[in-house]
Amino acid sequence: MMANQFTGEVQITLDGQPHVAKLTLGALAELETELGAESLVELIERFEAGRFGSRDVIAILVAGLRGGGWAGGRDDLLTVDIDGGPAAGARSAAQLLSRAFQVVA
Repeated sequence: MMANQFTGEVQITLDGQPHVAKLTLGALAELETELGAESLVELIERFEAGRFGSRDVIAILVAGLRGGGWAGGRDDLLTVDIDGGPAAGARSAAQLLSRAFQVVA
């Protein structure tokens, strides 16, 4: 399974199984509410400034994985092994946000 970065996808490996994650517009709207962000720009600025917490990372990963077709939820993500550990999870969350807004010509 290979993620297509040009369509906003990120590959995340959970318990040794690769999954494609992608933030949809609906997922982004839910993230604003769940994370108490006034706007998507505020959420992106949090990541760019390094002012994010594990709750932010988990919420973004769950939203992205669900956008890619994963049937799990927050509680499921808390019990799996993310390949590369917490740092890789944070990088994947940042990539999801970045790729959701990249402009491809």
